Amino acid sequence: MWFISGCVTKRTNVFILLWQSLQDALHKQDNSEKMWSFNRQRDASKIEIKEIQWQGPFSWTGYENQNNLDQIPDIEGVYLWTFQYNDGFLVYAAGVTNSTKKRFKSHTKNYKRGKYTVLDVSYAEKGEREEIWHGWKYAKTHQEEFHDRKEEILKAVDEQLKSFRIFVAQISDKRTRERFEAAIMHNIYYSKEPWSELADRGMSLKERYNAEMPIETRNICRYKIYGLPETLEI
Repeated sequence: MWFISGCVTKRTNVFILLWQSLQDALHKQDNSEKMWSFNRQRDASKIEIKEIQWQGPFSWTGYENQNNLDQIPDIEGVYLWTFQYNDGFLVYAAGVTNSTKKRFKSHTKNYKRGKYTVLDVSYAEKGEREEIWHGWKYAKTHQEEFHDRKEEILKAVDEQLKSFRIFVAQISDKRTRERFEAAIMHNIYYSKEPWSELADRGMSLKERYNAEMPIETRNICRYKIYGLPETLEI
């Protein structure tokens, strides 16, 4: 009986060792897959090319009768806030949304509560940044100033929202939208053009991770949009 028991024990130990070896191999494979990162020299040929159709310009929601522009279609995708500039339009900010209708309703409320920065449109349309009211963190600690200047600031808000020209691109994938938004804004931030100073800084952006394959976007629009290159890697 001892001999039989010893054989069983040895076989059991061998089985355990084989099982552990298999688990280690699978673990190493999983880690290898998780640790993959994009290498341009090796992976450039795998980069996907996507054509992005930009629609616009549209009116800011609620101002259609004042600027004689069409209403923004309710889509999921990326949107651009632009001002008329030279022979086209100049990007002030990019954003992402599941519903432009809901998102712009929220933006309007935040503008009228003093949470967003308000610009002098006459300067913005020349590509220059001149603030009438600074939102964000400043607004939180200067509520008394906002209430004292409320009439002046809200008049400027109306002028800015009326002057915005909105462009949209329908993109269903959430992560692609996030990467596109980040690429647009970083392209503006790193630009040496004087008009790049118009855009707000400090946005929460989710750019491409190195473990994600780049996408080369070909931006197609009837109009010239300063700040949106014809080709942009996201």
